[in-house]
Parts: sequence; C-alpha cells; structure tokens
Amino acid sequence: MVFTRGVRYMLLSTLCFALMNVCVKLLPHLPAMEIILFRSLISVGLSYLTLRALRIRPWGTNHFFLIARGTTGALALMLYFGTLQRMPLATAVTLQYLAPIFTAIIGIFVVKEAVKPWQWLFFLLSFAGVLWAEGVDTRVEPLWLGLGVLSAVFSGFSYNSIRRLKGKEHPLVVVFYFPMVALPIAGVYCLFNWTAPHGWDWLWLLLTGVFTQGAQVYMTKAYQAEQLSKVANWNYLGILYALGFGLAFFGEAFPPGAYAGMGLVLAGVLLNAWYLAQHARRAPLPVPEPDAIPATPPLER
Repeated sequence: MVFTRGVRYMLLSTLCFALMNVCVKLLPHLPAMEIILFRSLISVGLSYLTLRALRIRPWGTNHFFLIARGTTGALALMLYFGTLQRMPLATAVTLQYLAPIFTAIIGIFVVKEAVKPWQWLFFLLSFAGVLWAEGVDTRVEPLWLGLGVLSAVFSGFSYNSIRRLKGKEHPLVVVFYFPMVALPIAGVYCLFNWTAPHGWDWLWLLLTGVFTQGAQVYMTKAYQAEQLSKVANWNYLGILYALGFGLAFFGEAFPPGAYAGMGLVLAGVLLNAWYLAQHARRAPLPVPEPDAIPATPPLER
C-alpha cells in the first residue's frame, strides 16, 4: 500500500497526540485548564518564532476561517477535557472518536467533498472497533454525554475550517490561531484555580506543548493535502497508540476484546485506503478542454 503525503502527515499527527496524552496522564494532579494554558503558551511561542524566521505574517488574511478554526478547536478541546473529568476515560475517548465521522458529514456541506457510500461502512467499522476496545459506561449523565458529542461536532467544524484554508494560509498560521483563542480563556480560569507545578511537572508540561505543536502542524498539513474522507479515518489509529503506550508506560493490561477491537479499527482504516486506491485506479484520466489545448504555433517563413 502506498501511503500518500496526507496519510503520512496524519500518522505523524496521531503519534504526536498519543505522546501528548502520555504526558498529560503524568499530570493528574494539575487542573486540565492549567495544562491547556501551558500547551497554548508553548504553541503560541513556537508558532510565532517560526513564522518570524520564515518571514510570514502570523495574522494571515482569511480571518473568518482562521478565527473559526481557533474558536471551534478551543471549544472542542475544553469540552473534551471537561468530559474527561466528569465521565470514565474510555467513554470520553470513545465519544471523541465520533469526530472523523462528523468531519466527513460536515465536509459535504462546507467544502463540498462527497463521501462514497462504502466509505461510511468503513468509518462505522472503525468506530465499532473503538467501542469494542474501549467500552462505554451507560451510567453517564445525559448532559455530559451530550457535551461529549458536541465536542466531536466542534472538532468536525474545526477540521473543515482547516480544509477551507488549503492553499490560502501557511499551516503554521492556521496552527497559531488555535492557542490564541484558548490562551486567554485558560488564563482567566487559572487566575482563580492555580496549582503550582513541581519537579518533573515542568518537563511533562514542556513536552505536552511540544508534542501538541507537532500534532497540530502535521494534522493541518494532512487536512490541507488530502480530501477529508481520505485522511480523517486515520485518526482511529490513535486507539492503537493509546493501548500500546498504556501497556508500555503504565503497565495497563487489556482484555482480549480490546485486541479484537483494535483489529476492527485497523480493518476499517485499511479497507477505506484500499477502496479509495482502487477507485482512483479505475477513474478515467481527465480529458483537457478544447480551449485548454495550446494552439500549434504557425511555421516561420
């Protein structure tokens, strides 16, 4: 199987997000909004310094979709962190994995990218694998269940904003707007709810920001390089990273059903990639328009 540029970017993005989650898991004693504050500060600093070095104007020109990306991304992150503190981890993570499906649905209307019927089956197969691997606690309060779904919806809008900015803004400009929105909100919260980090906390906070920056940059490049339905479902491989890192770093054991669920996730992702490759191979080559064929220059006399 040939991994396209967008798929390679998404694989790197999911790996960085998984490493970020490992760092966050090592900071259970710090408030979630405080972690958001530090990762936003680091992301803003790295983005701004890089843009200045590249002599790129950090504020961009397509302000509507840049602000939409920052706002919906920040709302999705805050709702997700809120659900993490109010419901079982597996349930919160499972709800967040609705985001690729919402991304594809919203993309039909926002960026006018159609999703082929078989692709919906592959999306659902991967999501079923997540359900099988993670499980769902049915005792969750309806309010937090709804907020978890809303977080995935906001993620879908955020990714579509990234796609709309394809070829219009540098990926780092797009990344820059996300922490610019989250930073003041997290800052106000931390003024009244502050827990001082100690010792190794500073290293994990620094790495959280660095891995976040890498994940956001690669994700932005992925959504700008390929159609949404072609790369969005590669997000599901994050469950493989999560289970693998949980075993390697925290000694977390998983029942046999978790591995069966990972198999379903992988099957859905690979089937979608195979189907799109086969469809592209069978598609006829575009025929140039008559007026697009250059006229033969007259012979010189």
